[in-house]
Amino acid sequence: DGFELKQFNISDGLFMVLAMRTGLELAIVSGRYSAATDTRMKDLGIRHVLQGMKDKVKQITPLLEELRINFDGVAFVGNEILDISLARKAGLSVAVANSSPELIETVDYVTSARGGNGAVREILECYFQAIDKDPKSFLV
Repeated sequence: DGFELKQFNISDGLFMVLAMRTGLELAIVSGRYSAATDTRMKDLGIRHVLQGMKDKVKQITPLLEELRINFDGVAFVGNEILDISLARKAGLSVAVANSSPELIETVDYVTSARGGNGAVREILECYFQAIDKDPKSFLV
């Protein structure tokens, strides 16, 4: 048993919560299992946490069927070569600034922020702008 230390960005978490308050469904899809990720996502109220499978397309397909969403309705954020297959199928694919060059070549958008340093907030700020909503209006 090893000790795992993960760092999560507070602003990323806040914007995930605010986005969910608009009705946006969020899912975490990871190739490896992390208890820290499970705990953090549960704390944020994210219901869909899929971990421990290398084939992310196969991993997320049953969830999309359950939610009645096709791949065109998916915005996917990744950082590594393992993410390329899902990035190619998603309606919108995003790589964080410190992603693998192979993924960056594949995606529609690359954040200016690095993963773990506000990239999720950056993406969700674009979402709020696209739906013409002020994220502050979703603070409780």
